[in-house]
Amino acid sequence: MKTRAKAIPDVGPITAAQEFVGRSPGRFAWERLRRDRTAIVTGSMLAAFLVIALAAPLIELLYGIGPHEQFQHELDSFGMPLGVAGGISGEHWFGLEPGLGRDIFIRMVYGLRTSLVIAISAATITTTLGVVAGVVAGYLGRWSDTVIGWLIDFALAMPFLIVALAVAPTVALRFYDERDEVPAEFQAIVLVTIFAVFGWAGTARLVRGQVISLREREFVDAARASGAGVGHILFRELLPNLWAPILVSYSLAVPAYITAEAALSFLGIGMLEPTPDFGRMIDRSLGYLQTDPAYVFFPGITIFAVVFAFNLFGDALRDALDPRSSRSPLP
Repeated sequence: MKTRAKAIPDVGPITAAQEFVGRSPGRFAWERLRRDRTAIVTGSMLAAFLVIALAAPLIELLYGIGPHEQFQHELDSFGMPLGVAGGISGEHWFGLEPGLGRDIFIRMVYGLRTSLVIAISAATITTTLGVVAGVVAGYLGRWSDTVIGWLIDFALAMPFLIVALAVAPTVALRFYDERDEVPAEFQAIVLVTIFAVFGWAGTARLVRGQVISLREREFVDAARASGAGVGHILFRELLPNLWAPILVSYSLAVPAYITAEAALSFLGIGMLEPTPDFGRMIDRSLGYLQTDPAYVFFPGITIFAVVFAFNLFGDALRDALDPRSSRSPLP
């Protein structure tokens, strides 16, 4: 007796919904981010800025000019650069600094390196402290929540600028004499510490609220019922569900610290001479605003572009991580 083979039905082409079945939330977020033109443009800009900052010594080698070299012979008797637009030429792409005759381009390259190193270090430390404090306060509650809540309120109530103006010079004088040159590494550590003291509280409050809303969910109850410990619940159950607000908070903290570092250096309590820094360059350039506008234009537009790109990329990242956002492009 012959058996009849069953025909395989033709299901047709795979639909878009079937193609994305089984993909993780992170994969969905990546697909939405990749389809966002704003994210692509600003992400490319940020990647270029990071490459320039990391390759600063190589750029110096190829450019042939160091950040501390002075070209006094290319200044006139009033200390102004010779030539067009502040001395712009094939040798000095962005011209020279009035008075000292240092090359603006190479100092901007190292100034970008200074700003990004401080901002990324501060954002990493403050985000880590905020996540740990927020998770502990939100999950354990009771006395730990009360104590951490008091610390958060205290940190948020402290006037940042006043404390920074008082602390930064005092710390420097504690270790160095007034006539000593304070190392750039020490200045950077002081700034990162000041940012860490103030910056962790906002992230901690955000994470605490998220943990409070998650700790009574079914997957947490299931983990407790299976005998999972506190550490497993905190870092294996709750933390993976907090990556979206954490990443958004981190991406928006970096540009905030870039502007804060530039502002403190502008006021003379951040990075000091001769360390290349955008805040110091803008401070020195204000005295030449009418006679050499190119001096203030180049560092000003660069720091604006960096902060603007970070903020736009942070907004795009937030939309990509939130599937309910109307601005998030569908995968």
